[in-house]
Amino acid sequence: MHQVRKFDPISGIVVAEAGMILQQLDGYLADPRYMMPLNLGAKGNLPDWRIRRDQPPVPCVCCGYGSLHGDNTGLDVKQLFIGSEGALGIITSVAIFAPVRPTAVHVATLAMPNYQAVQDAFVRARRELGEILSAFEFWDSEADKLVHQHLALRRPLETESPFQVLIETAGSNAEHDMAKLEAFLENLMADEIAIDGAVAQDQAQVDAMWAVREGIPEACAKDGAVFKYDVSVPVPKLYELVEKTRERLEGVKGVNDIIGYGHVGDGNLHLNVSAQKDADGGGARALVASHNGSISAEHGVGIMKPKHLHYSKDAEMLNVMQDIKALLDPNGIMNPYKYLPPRSKSA
Repeated sequence: MHQVRKFDPISGIVVAEAGMILQQLDGYLADPRYMMPLNLGAKGNLPDWRIRRDQPPVPCVCCGYGSLHGDNTGLDVKQLFIGSEGALGIITSVAIFAPVRPTAVHVATLAMPNYQAVQDAFVRARRELGEILSAFEFWDSEADKLVHQHLALRRPLETESPFQVLIETAGSNAEHDMAKLEAFLENLMADEIAIDGAVAQDQAQVDAMWAVREGIPEACAKDGAVFKYDVSVPVPKLYELVEKTRERLEGVKGVNDIIGYGHVGDGNLHLNVSAQKDADGGGARALVASHNGSISAEHGVGIMKPKHLHYSKDAEMLNVMQDIKALLDPNGIMNPYKYLPPRSKSA
């Protein structure tokens, strides 16, 4: 279950078995100059470069009723399997639309004075960088401190700041894209949205900038036990979750650090609490619920989060999900005891 079944170099559609590792599939697509539109690290966070619920792959599924091949006639049944984590059926392969691999990739790191500046830069990036914008990441000074304390990575910028932003562009004209990114950076600094910034001049500098962002989870782990919240809320409320968590846990024994980083393009925040025990309880999830957000933005539900789904789904919706599972998996053999909480007694 780890093979490419077929690839159409004209349409860019690749059919891959479910067990194939993303890196291997991306390597397979590299020779014909295509790429996987999904990265499980920091890069897959903007609309054009990821598999989304509104543009999903077409799955081939083995479930209680046999095989089900997605298409565009009748009900779009494949949507039921997006995010179902094996609770409705076993996805054996997927057909994915692979975009053309960019030939010019550029990266810049910015120092920002506050979270409002992060938002302002994001809006400007979408307007001024447009179609070549492929990533917009942010992290706070606490995350930056841990990275350089535990991983000893060289800072892309010497300027200390409350927030840092990493921007990546991907296109087909290196000279044009670099000029566009440099002009964007100059405009941000002239308008005092950014207080410092640098554009990577070679691949080594590109890798060094990404290493800081991608090193945050490892640095947090080296700081001690980490309680992680993978949530999504409207972008203006994103960092409020970090600030409110710090207020709640100020002075609590055993709490080392509280950091925030994430994918601004998705409104996806990784809130990490480094502590000896789960001191926050349901505080962060309750705040997410108050903003109609999601308690599981990209990492799924699995066995740990079913009891918390009520923060994102009301009882009626949970019962509808239970009804769908009962219809497609009447014997309850698909990934049992996970994903969904027990049915509400009021159903």
